[in-house]
Amino acid sequence: MSSSHDNHHGHDHDHGHDAGPHISLRGYVIGFVLSVILTAIPFWLVMGKVFSSSVVTSVVLLAFAVVQIVVHMVYFLHMDSKSESGWNMLALMFTALLVIIVLSGSLWVMYHLNTNMMPMTEHEMRVKP
Repeated sequence: MSSSHDNHHGHDHDHGHDAGPHISLRGYVIGFVLSVILTAIPFWLVMGKVFSSSVVTSVVLLAFAVVQIVVHMVYFLHMDSKSESGWNMLALMFTALLVIIVLSGSLWVMYHLNTNMMPMTEHEMRVKP
């Protein structure tokens, strides 16, 4: 009975799935070096006050943050369009879409609350004892 059981349910575990990305020390070192560079440059930009405008600095920092997220996903989480038959990438895109909707909606609401609030006079802002 055990031999027929082994024939039907062998321990091969190869059911046509990919073995996954090849994990190597070289890949981790490349990811680490890129992460350090992508951290050091924004640090230098802020501490050296390279840009006079805080808006420009914020946009550049955001761009570096997005690139660093991609580096971490590729080199440390080993995510690509082939892993898990593309489901990881689909889940990531769905999550990114939800984050964008929540953040943009929150910013939109806060902006309109700020601009549409009734102006108060100095007398109305005083706290009565």
